[in-house]
Amino acid sequence: MGILKVQNVSIRFGGVLALDSVSFEVKEGEIFSLIGPNGAGKTSMLNCISGLYKPTAGDIFFKDERITHVKPHKRAALGIARAFQNIELFPHLSVLDNLMLGRHVRMKTGVLAGGLYWGKAQKEEVEHRYKVEEVIDFLELEHVRNVPVGTLSYGLQKRVEVGRALAMEPDLLLLDEPMAGMNNEEKEDMARYIIDIHEEKKTTIILIEHDMGVVMDLSNHIAVLDFGKLIAYGTPKEVQTNPRVIEAYLGEEHAG
Repeated sequence: MGILKVQNVSIRFGGVLALDSVSFEVKEGEIFSLIGPNGAGKTSMLNCISGLYKPTAGDIFFKDERITHVKPHKRAALGIARAFQNIELFPHLSVLDNLMLGRHVRMKTGVLAGGLYWGKAQKEEVEHRYKVEEVIDFLELEHVRNVPVGTLSYGLQKRVEVGRALAMEPDLLLLDEPMAGMNNEEKEDMARYIIDIHEEKKTTIILIEHDMGVVMDLSNHIAVLDFGKLIAYGTPKEVQTNPRVIEAYLGEEHAG
């Protein structure tokens, strides 16, 4: 069953057509990768799915609900979370506080209600704190839980970025180059966490990643973009042997 359907989505920035009538479907419970050369439109597509961009044309459906013009925070409440390529954390706040911010879409007790019904607000705070502690344990961040994020290594910051999105308890997790700039050890760790999120949390994942070894190992299906157009879709094996993909992106050494 498809959890996300992208139908003929286009987006234009001035005279540049960043996405040109792109359509694909992501099945519930899979790892789905978007690949392509730099400037192919991958991040623009994630921005359309998460609500940061509004498509010029086309529609996006999440769990069969049309979300094309739904605002980002409402999409988050529906179950879509995003980790960014460029780290978007609050550097002076601790790991714990950054992850607590990821819980905002789940908070039901407002400021006024909190003032009137302190017990209810306090109970909700404890529940959210418990969920965040689960994420800290899951991503092995216990040793830095109270450390300001800005003082952490790049690899740990990327892990916290994923953790903040995971704290939203998403059904669909969008990961934009989660391994960019990492060394081999950090990449191996992140790949393991992605597999664990997928298998243990039963989370559907859309992944943008330039490391083709990682993409081919992790993905159930892959969509390939080139100059804003969808040029291929299929299993890793099908994509690896697609002549258009080899010519546009992979090169002969990745074929076969």
